[in-house]
Amino acid sequence: MANNVLPPAASEVCRSLTHRTNLVACEIGIFWLQNEAHTGINRLWHMSHQSNATAQLYNGDLGIRSRVNGYGGGAIAASSAGVFVVSEDQTLHFIRTSDGQCYTLTDDRAAYGGLTVDRKGNRVLAVREWKDIDSGVSTSQQALVAVTLTGELEILHCGEDFYSAPALSDDGRNIAWVSWQLPDMPWVRTRLWTADIGSDGRLNNCQVHYAPHEASIQQPVFMGQSLWVISDHEGWWQPWQVDYSQGGGGWSSAGETPQLDHANAPWQLGESHHCVLPGAHWARVCYRNGTGELWLSGSNHGCIRVAEAYSDFRSLCTAQGYLYAIAKSASHLDAVLRIDPVTGCVSVLAGGEKALPGYEISLPRNFGVSGLDGNAQCRQGFYYSPVSDTAKAPPLILIAHGGPTSAAYPVFNPQIQFWCHRGFAVAEVNYRGSTGFGRHFRLSLAGCWGEADVDDMSRAADSLVAAGMADKDKVFIQGRSSGGYTALMALSESDHYAAGASLYGVTDPLQLRQATHRFESGYLDWLLGDPDRHGQRWKDRTPRLRATAINTPVIFFQGGLDKVVVPEQTRDMVEAMRRNGQPPELHWFETEDHGFIQEKSQVRMLEALHTFYLKHSQDPVNPW
Repeated sequence: MANNVLPPAASEVCRSLTHRTNLVACEIGIFWLQNEAHTGINRLWHMSHQSNATAQLYNGDLGIRSRVNGYGGGAIAASSAGVFVVSEDQTLHFIRTSDGQCYTLTDDRAAYGGLTVDRKGNRVLAVREWKDIDSGVSTSQQALVAVTLTGELEILHCGEDFYSAPALSDDGRNIAWVSWQLPDMPWVRTRLWTADIGSDGRLNNCQVHYAPHEASIQQPVFMGQSLWVISDHEGWWQPWQVDYSQGGGGWSSAGETPQLDHANAPWQLGESHHCVLPGAHWARVCYRNGTGELWLSGSNHGCIRVAEAYSDFRSLCTAQGYLYAIAKSASHLDAVLRIDPVTGCVSVLAGGEKALPGYEISLPRNFGVSGLDGNAQCRQGFYYSPVSDTAKAPPLILIAHGGPTSAAYPVFNPQIQFWCHRGFAVAEVNYRGSTGFGRHFRLSLAGCWGEADVDDMSRAADSLVAAGMADKDKVFIQGRSSGGYTALMALSESDHYAAGASLYGVTDPLQLRQATHRFESGYLDWLLGDPDRHGQRWKDRTPRLRATAINTPVIFFQGGLDKVVVPEQTRDMVEAMRRNGQPPELHWFETEDHGFIQEKSQVRMLEALHTFYLKHSQDPVNPW
């Protein structure tokens, strides 16, 4: 029950969030990563399958994080013998279960991710990324590799630009993976591969299996010897069975699957939105109006939805006849769930604590945004009202999510609650290009970045103002990374925003094209078109070149170690605005990368934003 009169301090808010990710299961228990709020470092946690077991920190000396593609994923893999992990410095380790001894397997200045245990081969499979300097130019390369317990490394497959986490058949004789080539991103076009694993551990009979139409294929999974994937060649990321036999190639649907996305954009390796249950049944996640749902198929009751109190699910896996998942909700912290696939009974094994105890939580409300044709389908968002009642329409912070091929989800975000406890409303918008609404909607941002997203943000603000849910004179817009770009473009297009904030946002796409990491090096061309053919479009949609059109106050936040949106992006934009006589605020964080993970940095950012928004409100709603 809420009993605090004063709003939570920025330090209390930033300390309140615990991320739990990368859940894996094996014969001896489950393992997952859990962040330390004050440092942002991920630690390995473990719980055995024994009754009355409790969650325990497992080898607390290691910070764990994959940096493959800049976003990582798949940093742990477990078996009865032990756990493979990737440490912060990208070294691959093996922690033996019997005595907790930690062995270093690699020391080659490469990054590893997408780990998968090969029990038959007594080794771990991984995506390896390294710098190739033989040509005189330092460029990143990737390969699918195997690493033994003695640290012997063997390249299984190479030649593709990017690789997904591999999947193994139950008998360990077959392998499947996904690859893609520049300039594509994995949510645009990928290729499905299979191969046989010989007695020597090497791959034989490598084959590509093309979908019936152009597709983003992801998350291959074996059910016995049957291969299943999630593919969007029919317009939605849905489950498909693939005949990978010699001369095969047939694709079969999973029956009457709803026309909904059953996965989200694979920014990270090792995502798992579907998994096989005992008895050839399935657990699958789907997204409806921006909200994740978990469904069990083939149960005694047909298809049933379970864990309805939660609104997003990740890291689905099975062991000992149970389904495990990381689940998120709007009012509680990340929870590690165990679900009985027969009864649908849900148990919280770890996490799931009430968010910000002692404070009221503002819950998300789904709202639609009409387009030019009056159609509100897909253009959607989540609105959070101030926790205190007010007779007047509240000031609104309009948030453009990052990506931009990503989405806003109705899950607990302590920073949103920070604003709701200070008299602000917050709206997160799933503009065109967001995931969770089908392939056509997701790809509709191609060539239209800085236009379609900006229009949808503006229409969202207008819609909320018209409904009395926001004060038209106190609409602020902010975004992180690509969302910062959207916010800056919106400020250059319209003067009805009171102010804006760019959190390590893109300001010069053409300059960034030459400086960003390899994973996203072709992304900007997809978002804006070939710069040689569409040079004027690039200029028109460059915030730095539109600095003279921004007549509202702006605040910038930038990490000095950012390799995704390099620091020069913010420096140059700030200088351009200063030359225009509109000096913005700049807050620099020398030790932060892309996304601020240190608690002290998050606190400083929130406090600066609060001061900034109050300063540029006509009459601050309260003195907090």
